[in-house]
Order: sequence, then structure tokens, then C-alpha cells
Amino acid sequence: MSTAENTTAPTVADWVAGARPRTLPAAVVPVAVGAGVAAGLGESFGDDVVWWRVTAALVVSLLLQVGVNYANDYSDGVRGTDDVRV
Repeated sequence: MSTAENTTAPTVADWVAGARPRTLPAAVVPVAVGAGVAAGLGESFGDDVVWWRVTAALVVSLLLQVGVNYANDYSDGVRGTDDVRV
């Protein structure tokens, strides 16, 4: 019997835990700081911040962070790294 037959389907809670929400500030802070600097410099140069670009950058940043977290979990599972830890 293979191990795939003994596993259950992941729940929404499993997917949320795999996304590692505690790491998401690492994706948000650089975008927030950049938007703040752009807003500050925009006043000096007479340019407005294009907020849809800030929002797009934030979405991409969050999706990349979550994707990397999932990829890391997959890699750890394939290598057996988490067998002892989890």
C-alpha cells in the first residue's frame, strides 16, 4: 500500500497554514515603503502616485510570497526534510 492511499485531501485550513501567513509582512512592507517614498517624492516633483500600480505590486508580491512558501513545503516533502520535524 502506498503512502498516497493513506493521506486525506487537504482542507482549507491546511492551505492557509501552508501559505504561512506570518511571512506575509515580508511581502507587504517593501511595497508599503516604496509607495510611501513615491508619495513623498511625488509631492516634490508634482507627480501623483498611481495607486493601481501600488495595488498590483502588492498583489504580485503577496502571490510570490505564498507561491514560494508552497514550493518550499513541496520541496521539503519530496526530500523528506519535514519527516522528523513534523
